[in-house]
Amino acid sequence: MIPESFIQELLARTDIVEIIDRVVPLKKAGANYAACCPFHKEKSPSFTVSPAKQFYHCFGCGAHGTAIGFLMEHQGLSFPDAIEELARHCGLTVPQEDNDRAFRKPAIGSEEGPSLLDVMLKAHKYYRDELKKSPRAIEYLKGRGLTGEIAARFGIGYAPEGWQNLRSVFPEYDNTSFQALIKDGLVIENEQKRRYDRFRDRIMFPILDQKGQVIAFGGRILDQGEPKYLNSPETPLFEKGREVFGLPQARETCRQTDTVIVVEGYMDVVALAQHGIGNAVATLGTATTTTHIRKLLRMVDRVVFCFDGDAAGRKAAWRALENSLEALAEQKVLAFAFLPPEHDPDSYVRDLGKEAFQAAIDRATPLSEFLLQTLTSHVDLSSAEGRAKLLAEAKPLLQKIPTPMLRLQIVKLLADKTGLQPAEVERGCELQRQSIPKQEVPARAPRQAPSILRRLLRVLVQAPDLAQTISPALLRSLPANDPLSISVRRILPQLSDAPQPSELLERLRGSEDAHLVAEIFASFLSEPLEKDALDAELEGIVAQMERDQLDTELATLQLAAQRGALSAAEKTRYAELLQRLQQLGRTARRR
Repeated sequence: MIPESFIQELLARTDIVEIIDRVVPLKKAGANYAACCPFHKEKSPSFTVSPAKQFYHCFGCGAHGTAIGFLMEHQGLSFPDAIEELARHCGLTVPQEDNDRAFRKPAIGSEEGPSLLDVMLKAHKYYRDELKKSPRAIEYLKGRGLTGEIAARFGIGYAPEGWQNLRSVFPEYDNTSFQALIKDGLVIENEQKRRYDRFRDRIMFPILDQKGQVIAFGGRILDQGEPKYLNSPETPLFEKGREVFGLPQARETCRQTDTVIVVEGYMDVVALAQHGIGNAVATLGTATTTTHIRKLLRMVDRVVFCFDGDAAGRKAAWRALENSLEALAEQKVLAFAFLPPEHDPDSYVRDLGKEAFQAAIDRATPLSEFLLQTLTSHVDLSSAEGRAKLLAEAKPLLQKIPTPMLRLQIVKLLADKTGLQPAEVERGCELQRQSIPKQEVPARAPRQAPSILRRLLRVLVQAPDLAQTISPALLRSLPANDPLSISVRRILPQLSDAPQPSELLERLRGSEDAHLVAEIFASFLSEPLEKDALDAELEGIVAQMERDQLDTELATLQLAAQRGALSAAEKTRYAELLQRLQQLGRTARRR
């Protein structure tokens, strides 16, 4: 594990402007530096680097991060390799608490995370060691055309036959108080409380998060049997709908080609990489989700789904299309490449080679064309009923598409096929409701003020030493189920040692709150808070939060008073609330 103290020291010694300027020439722009974004195509600079905050943000595509994040995203490095690169640049040596550099991972910032990650790391090393001991597993991989170099690149291992092999590396295996193996999905416990390994006699593919940490596994059976692929269940570390296999290894090639290829199997990804096609990823035993697509489209402008050409492949492609519609963005392209029914990507590239596979990707069917092909394939366009059915099936799909220009193009194609005017198709599919006529838009719409909790976070992440002035009682009064309130409660403990912005961003990397904090830091680039005004700003925010809390309590007591149902204690509290609100009002007027 890389100690967090070392990461903080490394960030303190690193000049992010110098790191980025080596590969993306920066120009001074006020207190910051600017350039055209290296993560998407643009003509005018929207990529901003803050030397004061030591982080970057693109106002065009939303890319953001620290010097560590830049090396990971731009150069395709894993988290530990980015640490190594910066350490060399600063003349530091990374503390080595584990001899295998590839497995030194930082812990997730939660009480449960580190132990679960440590268990996954230990299991991963065990599976890799077992692969070296198994001639049968090695021959299987060689038979699939894989070299040792590719196997090492993807961290492939082997789970041997037997029911309790992990017991050899986890002495606590049968201890009922040791739940990490079960929570990680490595071990199953039956009704009789007997434990056994989930993965047995399978080639093991580790699934990594964006830090390069092992969070799950996919196991492929060597011989015939079902299921062919067995995946980790959802765990505190792993959510299938958010992660894809092979992304850390594919990131750099995706950047170079501006394309990512989505396939169905782990072996497809590895086989394509073996043949020089390094921009493939796979979903994890589930249909492609909107979250998957948004993650990929932040990195590239073109996503190509590559599935078998049989009925099952086309069914999977259609599910991917349905789940992709809400994630579509202008100047982004989604397409579908269908291979012959007798092939999957693995067999296709082995039999026909890299060039043939790349040609199939290049001539992939655009999303709009695949959508219309599928919808018209089972309706009779020569009848009014068939044309009506076509529009009825197209309606919910069109309503999902957020990009007006693409939706308009599809509407025109539907109009041609149904003999209607585009405006009639739009009315029939109820698309007009998605846009507001210009005359209904106020000439000067007031800008919506940031919520009180966002204002609180804006102050505290810029001046984390002020976090200790927030009373626990005030935090307890926040709504229990409000997502922003939950985030505030999680973020405030991270400010206890007053981290710098770059340190806080790295501490929250991969967490649910990382994007929120990055947005707040980005807001400082265009609307900075003056340091002298932070104390007064916080005082006003806390007072407003207290007023809101008192108003809510007072409203409840007023309802009871109207019913004549106030107790003596409630009457006393009612008077106290009125007095306190008057005090807060006088204080606010003095400010």
